[in-house]
Amino acid sequence: MWKAYKEMLKVEFRLSIRDMNMVIFAIIMPVVVMFLIGSIFGGSDSGSQSIAQSFSAVSTIGICAGGVMGLPIVVADYRQKKVLKRLQVTPISPVLILVVQVTIYAIYAIASLILVYGIAAIFFGYQMQGSLIMFLVSYLLTMASMFSIGMMVGGLAPNMKMASVIASLLYFPMLIFSGATLPYEVMPETLQKVADVLPLTQGIKMLEASSMGLTMNNLFAPIMAMIVIMIICMVLSIKLFKWE
Repeated sequence: MWKAYKEMLKVEFRLSIRDMNMVIFAIIMPVVVMFLIGSIFGGSDSGSQSIAQSFSAVSTIGICAGGVMGLPIVVADYRQKKVLKRLQVTPISPVLILVVQVTIYAIYAIASLILVYGIAAIFFGYQMQGSLIMFLVSYLLTMASMFSIGMMVGGLAPNMKMASVIASLLYFPMLIFSGATLPYEVMPETLQKVADVLPLTQGIKMLEASSMGLTMNNLFAPIMAMIVIMIICMVLSIKLFKWE
């Protein structure tokens, strides 16, 4: 199983790099957004706080792009092209296929996090005030929750077109209204209530609290909700996985 995982990961990662979509949306886009936000707020009186909030939010763009958009489209595309049907007669399991894709998009997300942190620290003087360990735990939980949604869509969508539609309906609202690009604090109160329903919004709140050293007591319910979403989506993606 380990040998099959390594070989499949090597091949799939090369194909992903050649495609360049995730390089653009999961790595280049967050870097550009961090530069723009830092240029706007970096010189203001509350610049350091704005940069801290922006870093936590922008660092999730790579997660959202890979987990919600990239992962389900690739798996559904393989289903449509009968690649999964051919794999079905081999010892390869749905778990292995999904784990390989999750690994690839996790690599993109982590690379994006490192670059966004470097931009914020080098060019805008960002310094993490909270616990690095708590931030990383929050980041991994957010990643697992988002990726589980992508796994479910990819496991069930009958073709690439359907996967693209579902992924877009999930990706763009979360990208815009969760605070990843448009700051949550500047949204009208009504829009904030809508945004609070999105799991990525709760993930960003966790990242902000952990990176800025704020209390996370009031985030217990959102954390549990994200864990429940993660478990349900992962179980459904594996149990109901469609080969064709």
